[in-house]
Amino acid sequence: MIDYADLMTKAERLRKQLGEDNNSPIDIFALAQGIDRLTIVYYPLGSKISGMCIKGADGRCTIALNSAMTLGRQRFSLAHELYHLFYDESMKSVCAKSIGTGNEVEKKADAFAAYFLMPRAALADKADSLISKHGGKISLQDIIRIEQYFGVSHQTAVYQLNNCGYINRDDLDTLLNISVRRQAESMGFNSDLYRPLPEEKQYCTYGHYIDQADQLLTRDIVSSGKYEELLLAAFRDDLVYGTEEGGELID
Repeated sequence: MIDYADLMTKAERLRKQLGEDNNSPIDIFALAQGIDRLTIVYYPLGSKISGMCIKGADGRCTIALNSAMTLGRQRFSLAHELYHLFYDESMKSVCAKSIGTGNEVEKKADAFAAYFLMPRAALADKADSLISKHGGKISLQDIIRIEQYFGVSHQTAVYQLNNCGYINRDDLDTLLNISVRRQAESMGFNSDLYRPLPEEKQYCTYGHYIDQADQLLTRDIVSSGKYEELLLAAFRDDLVYGTEEGGELID
């Protein structure tokens, strides 16, 4: 049996551990890049897998995210994998595309991810505020405002609002199957949340692997040629060839 109160507590505890409060939206990608000995790989993993977590015996860990899925789904998948990293004893996990499926551990990770991205009290405060402004019942426009505020997919927002009693069961399936990108754009929101990364940016590696490659070069353990080979294997052509767009601006 899943203890949702315990998962909520774990999500709040991890947010605080990573330097965040339990009231505000978070940049989960930036938070994850600050986790010691964690490598994050963006890669198109096909249509059935949204992410995976592989833990090493020495404390090193790799999280892979399906970069062909929408940004909102990638954020959820990363939060899901953080559950496996911090609270699951298994050394390897694979996250399916559909939320709420799989064994009990996967369902726990999904619930944790939703609480991590959308703390229950913060979600309630936001929903109550919107309802008071726009009528007595939450609207599709309100749902879009909420998912944009917390940076989550439409599916995640709808499920959590249903769990909190803001959406009834009769409306759930209809709301889950609505394509909201154009609606969000017409409301003035950026639609990146509902899109995958551009194809040319779907392969990349950040975190511990890149730092370790740099350390090997700095300490003369590998040659510059081998260093570049390590970076190319991690899809970091930009660091080898200087192919990043634009230049750095000094404020």
